Amino acid sequence: MVDFNYNAPTEVAFGAKSEQQIATLVKKYGGSKVLLHYGGQSAERSGLLGSIRTMLGDAGIEYVELGGVVPNPLLSKVREGISLCRENGIDFLLAVGGGSVIDSAKAIAYGVPYDGDVWDFFAGKAKAVSALPIGVVLTIPAAGSEMSDASVITNSDGNYKRGYSNELAHPRFAVMNPERTYTLPPYQTACGAVDMMMHTMERYFSHDDDMTLTDNIAETILRTVMDSAVEVMRTPDNYRHRAQIMWAGSIAHNGLTGCGTSGDWATHQLEHELSAMFDVAHGAGLAAIWGSWARYVCKDNIMRFARFAVNVMGVPNDFKNPEHLAQRGIEAMENFYRSIGMPTNIKELLNRKLTDEEIKEMARKCSLDHTITVGQFRKLGYDDMAAIYTMANK
Repeated sequence: MVDFNYNAPTEVAFGAKSEQQIATLVKKYGGSKVLLHYGGQSAERSGLLGSIRTMLGDAGIEYVELGGVVPNPLLSKVREGISLCRENGIDFLLAVGGGSVIDSAKAIAYGVPYDGDVWDFFAGKAKAVSALPIGVVLTIPAAGSEMSDASVITNSDGNYKRGYSNELAHPRFAVMNPERTYTLPPYQTACGAVDMMMHTMERYFSHDDDMTLTDNIAETILRTVMDSAVEVMRTPDNYRHRAQIMWAGSIAHNGLTGCGTSGDWATHQLEHELSAMFDVAHGAGLAAIWGSWARYVCKDNIMRFARFAVNVMGVPNDFKNPEHLAQRGIEAMENFYRSIGMPTNIKELLNRKLTDEEIKEMARKCSLDHTITVGQFRKLGYDDMAAIYTMANK
């Protein structure tokens, strides 16, 4: 078990009536002039944005709006938000949506007080020392950004997708009403389930396997998400299971499932190049990559994969052949992905195979021009990355 510090400072207001607290929470955390940040028109059509505008107005809180955030949020929108905040004296950001909107808000929060270009943080050229406070009204459970310190932004100049983590970006509060997720399309629900499961699995697949409590929490989250994802596919307005998924998304990425372990994150890094190059849904990209990563690295700690097969995927333990058990666990997870409409390889994701040049380009970008490795379960260099992309390119 590795030493750890754990900090999850976000106040959570959870439940069907939680949205009534939005204005109170904004004031509690110092907001007097707010940037209302959101994505497309779903929040408008649902009436949520209208309700928030009314609540802010009734509370005497001024606000300016910036919509148009897209999946795989763009640096250009972040820069637009930074300029808007500076021009209007914004002192608080309220993100209404899912992970893309929240990540965009975090990047804006870094950029407003910074003299340079906000991309410096994501390119590893600078470290944020201040940021505007953020609040969240979550409508799409998936990324866990509502309780994490991480943000991922896409720079369309070169199609680079990069992440940055800093405790300054922890949202001050997250308002979470499971009823807001009833109308999510099945594909978006499935992508979200994969994303939150991968946030757990990136921490679970570790050589630090003596933190029993953390492992048990992770395994419970994975089983719960799988069970509830199947249920909401059948009955989209099932409050109980929508609530399980929404809360699991937060717990999966607020650091709890990584206490005492060294996270891997290779699958995320590999997927970032897929979604940056082809603008695919992040969860679907993760599903397309994970099985190939798992088969490539599993022998480095076969017993961890065997435990996953038994404790998470329900594969009967034969106690004799852990390698066979591990392979059955990987196959079982891929079968689950298929059952909720997710791809298990790149051809299924893109409806075509990658070219050799595309594989080389993604491996080059993921390795930062052959200068870094990714992952902890096994450190992966350029050749490993290219090999996993090739395995996934069935």
